[in-house]
Amino acid sequence: MGDKLIFTSLTDATKNFTIDIKSVTTNSCIFTIPTNFIANSYKITVTRGNQSLLLGSSTIEVPFNNIPDVLGMTIKGTVYAAGTGLANVVVSDGVEVTKTDQNGIYYLPSKKNKNFVFISIPSGYEVDTGNTILPVFYKSFTSNANTVETVDFELKAVNNDKHVILALGDMHLANRNNDITQFQNGFLTDAGKTITKYKNEGYKVYALTLGDMTWDAYWYENNYRFGQYLDLMKTINVPVFHTMGNHDNDPFVNADWQAESSFRATLGPTYYSFNVGKVHYIVLDNIQYINDKGAQGVLGDRNYNGVIIADQIEWLKKDLATIADKSTPIVIAMHIQLNNSPTLSGQNETATLRLNNSTEFINTLNGFTDVNVITGHTHVCYAYENNTSLMEHNSGAICATWWWTGKNGYAGNHICKDGAPGGYGIWKFNNRNYQWLYKSIGYEENYQFRAYDLNKVHITAAKYAPNTTEAKLLPYTSGYATPNNNNEILVNVWGFDKKWKVEILENGSPLTVTRVRALDPLHIISYEALRLNAGSDPTEDFVTTNSTHLFKAKAASPTSPIEIRVTDRFGTIYSETMNRPKDLVVSMR
Repeated sequence: MGDKLIFTSLTDATKNFTIDIKSVTTNSCIFTIPTNFIANSYKITVTRGNQSLLLGSSTIEVPFNNIPDVLGMTIKGTVYAAGTGLANVVVSDGVEVTKTDQNGIYYLPSKKNKNFVFISIPSGYEVDTGNTILPVFYKSFTSNANTVETVDFELKAVNNDKHVILALGDMHLANRNNDITQFQNGFLTDAGKTITKYKNEGYKVYALTLGDMTWDAYWYENNYRFGQYLDLMKTINVPVFHTMGNHDNDPFVNADWQAESSFRATLGPTYYSFNVGKVHYIVLDNIQYINDKGAQGVLGDRNYNGVIIADQIEWLKKDLATIADKSTPIVIAMHIQLNNSPTLSGQNETATLRLNNSTEFINTLNGFTDVNVITGHTHVCYAYENNTSLMEHNSGAICATWWWTGKNGYAGNHICKDGAPGGYGIWKFNNRNYQWLYKSIGYEENYQFRAYDLNKVHITAAKYAPNTTEAKLLPYTSGYATPNNNNEILVNVWGFDKKWKVEILENGSPLTVTRVRALDPLHIISYEALRLNAGSDPTEDFVTTNSTHLFKAKAASPTSPIEIRVTDRFGTIYSETMNRPKDLVVSMR
């Protein structure tokens, strides 16, 4: 008697409760939970005078309602805000999907084999993030499938009809290539300014990763995993929803579900949905991790299938079935792209499907009229419309070329394989009206293209990689190894889709513009040339890739200024006057 118990929240150390012990027996003690006590996971300490002893940690549930058990239902609870139950909130265990009744009460017949029960956060509400960036819309099971658990969710009302989602693709943080410094000085600084800008304009701001926050090959070698990633990301100061990437699996494990354990333990479910404003968001895990030869202490092949497995497809159908209005804007995030990068047939673009079951996935969306799929994985930008109701946006990488071009001693720029700057997507919603753009790290939002004077694009080892040979550089240079004196202009428009317009004018007169599938010359001199110059072979997956968001025109004069005018699908005009000659240098914009 006289001892006190201190409960300290594991998610927010500022939330703690000191509670007097009321009575003690040989094996137990009794205490009264204070009225302001909240359900959470706590570290529990006993104190006696100046002495203290850590007893351990436990999850404490404080039921909002005394709900009776129902035969066959293994999870029950209430979703509430400001002391009132909320109706029609979607609740799931990753298999079963239900809605709360008029009092905010739900039941689920869960087999508890997917780790979590979670809610699809309803429009006009948010969940707590504690002192982290993680929105706590999920809770882990604490008992087996034969035990009924009460799991409540408390929400807070907000007006988020006007909101911004930052789409963050492929960070590949691994504590190599000066990536931490580049991430802090580049992305975090840039994103901080973006977040402040939109908050000042009255938007609620959220972030949604597109997978590969980490890099499995370096989890153990560099001791860099999700904990280190979260420590670095915590300054972003907005709720961050996470998508599973192929490099976010444990490289010592060769079974898909088990390899995801670290992700689930740190970041939560690998697939789920939520609502912000008038938009329904769905996050999917489309990696089936195989990792041949992987074993404890042994890095495997880290191979995988690009597929949405059957369990998720069935869950997706149930989640979509909760949406009565088929014109609701749907945004789906997943890591591996739905379509391969488009190719050109004449001036018409075509694309092949990438996922093993892309067609099955597309068919689940039948009837919905406004679906956008945001993906990563490729470290390039492209947009492709599968049909009038479904459009994919493959977003360039935050790490660009895996942090190589900005590494100390390299190009000092930050550029993806298709020539797009490293960056992230900005999606702006106001009710059902929305726009998007690709934001280049370190540049203003209106930086949407780069122009080349092809008369000055002549890539040689002597000029760009003097420590190597012309023979070694030649396979990477495409046609740029040969001088081009045809007065041609090349423009890379990384955010382009078929509703954009590209105009190139000489002395006020429009030139004939042709869309081409080509390599970006700046990336060649920023990555391949400098890797060879350092005495290393370029990594095959990192070399410059052909893309179809490049445009070419032929001028009459080699020195006349060229006006470039690009209009996006929303009517915003981006323009530049290019003075020639314009040299190809790693510092060009």
